[in-house]
Amino acid sequence: MAFRGLRDADSLDTSVLVLQDRHRSHLVDTEQFQEVRHPRQQMRAFLSMWRMDPRIRPYVIRAGFYGIYRLGHIIIDWPLITCLVERWRPETHTFHVPVGEMTITLQDVAIILGLCIDGPAVTGTCVLDVVGLCGELLGVIPPDEALRGSAISIRWLCQQLSTPAPDVDEVALQRSARGFILTLMGSFLFADKKGVHVHLCFLSLLRDFTQTSSYSWVGAVLAHTYQELCRASLDRRRGISGCITLIQLWSWERLHMGRPDFGRSAAYPAPPFTHALRDDDADVVAGDAAEGVDDVLPVQQGVEPEGELEPALPLGCRWRVPLTRVHNPSGVLLLYRDQLDAQASDKVL
Repeated sequence: MAFRGLRDADSLDTSVLVLQDRHRSHLVDTEQFQEVRHPRQQMRAFLSMWRMDPRIRPYVIRAGFYGIYRLGHIIIDWPLITCLVERWRPETHTFHVPVGEMTITLQDVAIILGLCIDGPAVTGTCVLDVVGLCGELLGVIPPDEALRGSAISIRWLCQQLSTPAPDVDEVALQRSARGFILTLMGSFLFADKKGVHVHLCFLSLLRDFTQTSSYSWVGAVLAHTYQELCRASLDRRRGISGCITLIQLWSWERLHMGRPDFGRSAAYPAPPFTHALRDDDADVVAGDAAEGVDDVLPVQQGVEPEGELEPALPLGCRWRVPLTRVHNPSGVLLLYRDQLDAQASDKVL
């Protein structure tokens, strides 16, 4: 977490905060504010449509995205996200809070999501030969109705690549793994507002899984998150896309407000950390009634899961716990605003 010194939260330096007349915060006092529009969360749908085939697991691990898959679907607290967006300043790329300025850092992303922080930047061209690229790396050619410019339908990818035949060769399994990772990106890391398409510019970076793991995906995710926070903080923007789960998990790790309360008396309740999972089926969400992912089961100490040894899980997995209004009754926008206005330095990590 980046933290800069104390300042009066009510004072505005318009020489720095030059976008104040367009910022969402100037509408709060006049009661013209609106809650951030809820984009569709496709991670839940993705996990239900695409049950990971054990044969593609080694490729996902080698590419460095297995931790994201294990993190899975986490219920989003939209009043909390709205409150944070109102505090985000595009001029400084920080949240302005009573105790100073805070922001999501590269280290935060690396620890919470378990992605690679070092290495070459994620970059490339958006001008693509869609037919040639998909034919080479996915083994299928998408029809026109599955494309939106250079983005491809997530549902179509699931239909085409989620169930490789029992007797397929290694090349076909690698193509299925690329489709899985690409869909994971479009459902979680780089989701658009509708969450139904993913840009094919990422596909060329999945040609070699070992090389894929060497890229600085942390930098790409953080830059995209900053961009979406900047867009959403302006008063004419009604929605937000990108890695919303990262924003929420960062808030739960760093701020006192909005954290799920699981009945512990400590000021900062520590959710149970899941060191390992028994199988990939644990990532299928149990259902709407659960309001969370309470089907995550820890492996007994000293007992390794069957098959290939799994990498260490990211810190964000410790928040994979049941989340209901009983656990977190304070999910109200006005209450969150009051809590953040009263935030003290001893309530910030």
